[in-house]
Amino acid sequence: MAQITAAMVKELREMTGSGMMECKKALVEAEGDMDAAVDIMRKKGLAAAAKKAGRATNEGAVNAFVSEDAKTGALVEVSCETDFVASNPKFTGFIADVAKVAAEAKPATVEELLAAKMGEETVEAELTELIHVMGENMKIARFTVRSTEAGALSSYIHMGGKIGVLAEFGFEKAETAEAEAFKTFAHDVALQIAAAAPICAVREDVPADVVAHEKEIYMAQAAESGKPEAIQEKMAIGRLEKFYKGSVLTEQEFIKDSSMTIKAYAQKVSKELGDTIVVKGFDRLTRGE
Repeated sequence: MAQITAAMVKELREMTGSGMMECKKALVEAEGDMDAAVDIMRKKGLAAAAKKAGRATNEGAVNAFVSEDAKTGALVEVSCETDFVASNPKFTGFIADVAKVAAEAKPATVEELLAAKMGEETVEAELTELIHVMGENMKIARFTVRSTEAGALSSYIHMGGKIGVLAEFGFEKAETAEAEAFKTFAHDVALQIAAAAPICAVREDVPADVVAHEKEIYMAQAAESGKPEAIQEKMAIGRLEKFYKGSVLTEQEFIKDSSMTIKAYAQKVSKELGDTIVVKGFDRLTRGE
């Protein structure tokens, strides 16, 4: 009897979209013959998934889940074939359900998420069922999970799932989480992240190699001016400051009120609530990136 390798199981999984154990059983039954294994899978009612597994999944959507206490949350992107399915409530509802599973199970990989329990089934089994029902190939593309102990999370889904945001905030008073002023602020910041695409929350979080790369470019630009080196250095630093103001969330102008930055907005709400509110981080997923 032919040896069934992990690579063979993986190949059959990609062809059929079915679970690892089902694929392994089919390969054992087919004595390692891939085509025969596919036939076995089709006979077991997985034909629709088998036929669609090779089709491109260029559409899809991102959806979010945040727990009732706003302490845990997740973003999940699921890809599909057409924008028609991508906007279907059954499809977007499934993504939200998967996001809830991700937030609670905290898997490390897509494979772990697929294996996680979802009701009486696994995420993978429910995904395969949805492939049958909707008639399109689908894949869980990626996900992020975030949790906080002293703070709260807020999510925002833009343009029907084209962009998803999960923002994390820190504060000192537990009651701040329930304050309307904070909730409005958190929503506004999540919207800002979706619209302005910052690279990080605070200046200190900008990777050192990104800063070095930007400064190198600005120094080269300044050198073109022909001015003395000391002036060139000042020019480069000035341009780097402009980079920070455009790329760092807390230093960006608030899109709803350009008279203040996000940091100033946080300070304004902090003063109003008698607390210290900070933006600790965020995740931003753009469909298909």
